[in-house]
Formats: sequence, structure tokens, C-alpha cells
Amino acid sequence: MCGATEGGLSLDGVDVAKEAVVQGVVTRGDQPVPNAYVRLLDRSGEFTAEVPTSATGHFRFFAGPGEWTLRTLAPKSETIDKKVVAEIGSVVEVTVSLS
Repeated sequence: MCGATEGGLSLDGVDVAKEAVVQGVVTRGDQPVPNAYVRLLDRSGEFTAEVPTSATGHFRFFAGPGEWTLRTLAPKSETIDKKVVAEIGSVVEVTVSLS
């Protein structure tokens, strides 16, 4: 199941044509994980930004175009890294499933 539209973050007020959006949800089983942290690391692994997940497990970054790593940190879970490629005019939807 993809959370891109149903239950996903609203893009109201976001000019997607001018932004490179990376967003998604952190889950454990079929439950959202609130208050996890998602970090945005650049191509060299340098820290760029960090956001907590919402009560519904969602997060969003406005990134520059290019390759990024999303690093998810949550209690009682191993750190998970996911590579993404952001492009102006598109929304990258990511689901991070914790074990």
C-alpha cells in the first residue's frame, strides 16, 4: 500500500513545479511511528537537516536536486538508511518500515 495520496501529507500550498520534495512515512508493522527522527544527509554523508515524524509518522523535506540519504532513528529500532534522488518538479514518496 502506498501512502502517497490516501493518508499522506497534503501538498496544498506547495508549488511542486519549483521544489524538490522528499516526504514519506515511518511505520512499524502497520502502525505509524510518531517522534522518530529522519535526517537528510548529502551525497558525502554530511548532515543537512533533521525533522521529527508527526503523530501520523509522516515527514517532509524540501531538498535540492540530487542524491540524498534519509537516515531514520527511532527508539527500539536499528538505524535505517534509504537513498533517494530528488528532482525539481517531483515528489519522492518514501516508506520506512522499522522492524
